[in-house]
Amino acid sequence: MSQPREIAPGATYLVTRRVLRRHLLFRPDAAINQLMLYVLAVSARRYDVEVHAFCMMSTHLHLVVTDVHGVLPRFLQFFHRIVALGTKVLRKWEGPVWDHEATSVVRLLTQAAVVEKIAYVLVNPVAAGLVRHASEWPGARVDVGEIGRGVLHAARPSVYLDPKNPQWIEEAMLPLALPPGIDQDNADGFRHQVAAEVERQEALAHAEAERQGLGFLGADRASEIPPYERVTSFEVLRKCNPTFAVGREQGDARRTAAAAVRAFRASYRAALERWRAGVRSALFPAGTWWMRTFHGASVNDVVLST
Repeated sequence: MSQPREIAPGATYLVTRRVLRRHLLFRPDAAINQLMLYVLAVSARRYDVEVHAFCMMSTHLHLVVTDVHGVLPRFLQFFHRIVALGTKVLRKWEGPVWDHEATSVVRLLTQAAVVEKIAYVLVNPVAAGLVRHASEWPGARVDVGEIGRGVLHAARPSVYLDPKNPQWIEEAMLPLALPPGIDQDNADGFRHQVAAEVERQEALAHAEAERQGLGFLGADRASEIPPYERVTSFEVLRKCNPTFAVGREQGDARRTAAAAVRAFRASYRAALERWRAGVRSALFPAGTWWMRTFHGASVNDVVLST
């Protein structure tokens, strides 16, 4: 049984989803970039999800988003489904698109965590040895300077999406929002923090590449690899699946967050035991999504976590 997850309105997350068996189905080109951006824009608008940053790698996708109304599972279900169906048509791919592992969803609980994870998303192509600087990656992505003031546009792709269906508008717009707690007066300072963190993480990636005697593939070569190939290099399996992040040197925040997660899970399991015993008045903790959505369970309006 998987661990219960709190879905809280207004929470900010790092979301990662991987392609099946590390196939290069998202290998960057104009068509896949257009599909990804268009579907993300339509999905974000449909569920009122704020997008802060994203980067489409050849084998996986990273997003940093804020779930305004606590509907993240609905947003991800819709977004991932349409991306997969569009990719299958675009790539003439018969099998599944997404890996069988669950989507990684990490709640970002501090501004430090938001800064670090946005930088992590943007620097991903550098850390993977594909390009020397994040700005060189040709896949669908965000630049630091666009956060909080950029609006990305994508015309409706010609594959899969029926132009007669009104939900597939002719052109979709994706505003790149500032994270919660960052207003326009502090926007430049926030972008400077992200830019500095991008520079720091790029330097670490350069040092690691030099240590291993490796170069960078380059944008042109990364765009020319057939999308049906697979990455065959060794990949360390994840030892754990984190549910939250607080950033470096945030010990007190980490301890507080861990205690809140334990409290939520304990409260959830106690309520679930009562529910399974037939007590339909069992009260689940705030942030309970599945039981409330699919079984009509009652949910406490008192939030246990920060």
